Amino acid sequence: MKWLRRLFGMLWHSVVGKLWVTIMVLVAVVLLILGAFLLQYIDVSFDENAHDIKVLFIITAIIGFLLSTFFAFFLSAKIQQPLLQLKDAAVSISEGNYSTRVHIDSSDEIGQLAQTFNNMTEQLEKLIHELHHESNHLSSILRSIGDAVITFDANGEIILTNPDGHLLTQKWQNMEEEWSTGEIVNYPMVPAPIRESYVKVLHHGKEITDKIHVQSLVWSVVLTPLMSASKMRGVVAVIRDVTEEHKVDKIRRDFVANISHEIRTPLQMLQGYSEALLDDIVVSPTERQELVQVIHDESLRMGRLVNDFLDVARMEAGHMNMKFQYVDVNMLLSRVTRKFIVFAKERDVELISELSEATLELQHADEDRLEQVFTNLIDNAFRHTDSGKQVIIRSSSVILNHETFIQLQVKDQGHGIPSEDIPYIFERFYKADKARKREDSSGTGLGLAIVKNIIDQHHGNIAVDSMMGHGTAFTILLPVKVHEMMQ
Repeated sequence: MKWLRRLFGMLWHSVVGKLWVTIMVLVAVVLLILGAFLLQYIDVSFDENAHDIKVLFIITAIIGFLLSTFFAFFLSAKIQQPLLQLKDAAVSISEGNYSTRVHIDSSDEIGQLAQTFNNMTEQLEKLIHELHHESNHLSSILRSIGDAVITFDANGEIILTNPDGHLLTQKWQNMEEEWSTGEIVNYPMVPAPIRESYVKVLHHGKEITDKIHVQSLVWSVVLTPLMSASKMRGVVAVIRDVTEEHKVDKIRRDFVANISHEIRTPLQMLQGYSEALLDDIVVSPTERQELVQVIHDESLRMGRLVNDFLDVARMEAGHMNMKFQYVDVNMLLSRVTRKFIVFAKERDVELISELSEATLELQHADEDRLEQVFTNLIDNAFRHTDSGKQVIIRSSSVILNHETFIQLQVKDQGHGIPSEDIPYIFERFYKADKARKREDSSGTGLGLAIVKNIIDQHHGNIAVDSMMGHGTAFTILLPVKVHEMMQ
């Protein structure tokens, strides 16, 4: 009995089974009705052969029922086969095989259904292919974007990002403790540096552009609402590292402010003393000569400032012309030293030259630029050294990491540089001797910046060692051999 119920259940849960059972029930009902009406007339009309006729009628009914069952089963099977093909094709398409087609040759309604199904599958395959192509195209564009792009949904979950955005998200999510305020975080998946801006965009639906400082870096952040049918779906964040641009902009502002300040003072002095001469305020020739000397000195100072300014501008623009050639370093230092002998006697400062006895040669160097470097360093040493002290110039050959370098040093016994100022002395317009009187500090604040740039052009290195009250030593390392990158 169980297998009969199971078989009946299987038949009843399929369209073909329901059709077959319906036909069988209909045939049985028809036969029963005919039997009920006809059997009662057989006894009246056929008294002698009534039993045989009833048996014949029953046999005929059974044969008719069996034939009906056979033809009903055949019809059901013909209907079931294409339906099963359609079912298998639909399952295959649902699994991602969009090339599946149904092969039915009949021209009836089932054949038309199969043709419509194939047309629908073909259009679906074409649509999926186009969507896949567009998705790959957008993914390629997204990966090629240098900025970090992150898309959040309305719950703060990340739904799309490019490689830069993925790395930045991981980095910023590890900084949660640094930005934590002790409050309950509503959107923990949104990185803490942009969480406040994300909430504003999510609630107000307006784009926000901001700059945020994360540790030592500056980031430009643009957050745009992602809308769909006037409903907020999420937020798209585009994040760019603008640290270098921020530094350049700050340097530009500082440079303009400093150059204006440096030029203003000599201009005021030139204007004031020239007006004094024009108004005949000064009577004695001696005082007049002093004023003229001040005007001359300030004009020279302005000339040095303008020349240094032009040098820095050319260096930053990459237009500094370097004439690389063979250079005898000892001969160069001897020539520079001779220029300061008279100056050293005037200031009562002893100039000591401790040059290497061995020949020091640079195969690829700009002699004029190196002379500018040593002139600047020695001039600084004299200006910061009191009378009775020493300025020492040394040269030697050293080997570091199996490579030969020429080591040059300019050392003074001056006032020294405060330790907090040493990291900044190669910056433009930076002066460690802020309290020094202007007449004693005639530098423009650009000299060491130019020196650093020239040494970098030679792929060398410059370092400073200083202690307050014990003097300052600048040490330069220049590579002897010609490197491929210097060709």
